[in-house]
Amino acid sequence: MSGKPVTSVDVARKAGVSQSAVSRYFTPGASVSKKMAEKIRVAAEELGYRPNVLARAMITGRSRIIGLVVYYLENQFYPEAVEKLSIALQENGYHVLLFMASNTVGDVEPVVQSILDYRVDGIILVSASMSSTLADRCKAQNIPVMLFNRDQPSQDLRAVTSDNVEGGRMAAGMLLKGGPKRIAHLAGFEGSSTQQQREEGFVAALAEAGHQLHSRAVGNYHYADAADAARELFDVPEPPDALFTGDDHMALAALDVIRIELGLRVPEDVAVVGFDDIPQAAWPSFNLSTVRQRMNVMVSTVVDELIAAVEGEDRPERKLRIAPVPVYRGTTRD
Repeated sequence: MSGKPVTSVDVARKAGVSQSAVSRYFTPGASVSKKMAEKIRVAAEELGYRPNVLARAMITGRSRIIGLVVYYLENQFYPEAVEKLSIALQENGYHVLLFMASNTVGDVEPVVQSILDYRVDGIILVSASMSSTLADRCKAQNIPVMLFNRDQPSQDLRAVTSDNVEGGRMAAGMLLKGGPKRIAHLAGFEGSSTQQQREEGFVAALAEAGHQLHSRAVGNYHYADAADAARELFDVPEPPDALFTGDDHMALAALDVIRIELGLRVPEDVAVVGFDDIPQAAWPSFNLSTVRQRMNVMVSTVVDELIAAVEGEDRPERKLRIAPVPVYRGTTRD
C-alpha cells in the first residue's frame, strides 16, 4: 500500500464488498452474513487493517471506550476488580482505558479531565469519588459515571457497593460468637464511605449486644499504616482480645504484628475479622475470617448499569448495594 495507512475502502475493494459492509463487520452488534464476514476477515488480515476507533468516534459520536479510574492497587481487591471489570467490558464489545489517580486520596479531578479528551462513552471510578462540578460536566456531555465500591451523597451518580453497613454488622456477629471482652477496630481512610458505613454497622451491632469499642486506631487502608495502628492498639496493659479491620489488606498487616512481633496466638489470645475476602485471606499462613464482597456480582451489576446508560436505556440513576457474605476461617473463635 506504498506506506499509506490501510483504510476500510482498501479492505472493501480487496474483499469485493461495500465499505458499509466492512464498517458493519467491525461494529459490535451489527449484522453481516457469514460468507461476507469471512471475506472481510481474510482481506483485513492480509492488509493488516484495524479500524481507527477514535476516528469512528468523531463520525458516530460513540467510541465504545470506557475510562476506568483506579486510586491505588496496593490492596489486592483492586487488581482483581480491574481485571474482572476489563474482561466484562471487553466481552460486551467495549474497550478499556485504565487511568491511575493521584496518590492523594480522592484526587481524580485531573485524571477525569484527561479522560474526557478521549471521547469515552462512560467512566467507572474504582473506590474513588468526584466533585459535583466534574459530575455536572460529565452529565452535560452525556457521559455516565459509575462508582464502584464507593458512594457519595450526590443523587446524580450511579454507584454499586457492598451493603457495607450490613457487612459491619456481620463482622461484629462473627467476633461476638467468641465471647470477647475488649473489642477494637482498625479503621481505614476516615473520609471514605466504605469505612464510615462498615464502622457504623459494626458499632451499632456491638451496642445492640451490650458492648462498646475498647479501642480504635486508623490504618488508612495501607499495610505500613495498619501495622503501626496495630502496634498502637496492642501496646497497652490490657490489649484487645477481638479486632475488626476495615479491609483484609490491613488485617494481614495486623496479623503479622500480632503473631510475629507480639507473639500472641490467633484466635486464642485475639480474634481477627477482615473485610473483602481477597485471595490472600484464604492462604494457610493467614487463614483469615472475613466478610466477603461478592466481586462477580458487583462487577456484572456495574457493567450492566453502565452499558444500559451508555446505550440510552431508560433506567433511573440509582445506588445498588450487594449483600456481603460472612466467611469463617481460622482467626475467629466459635
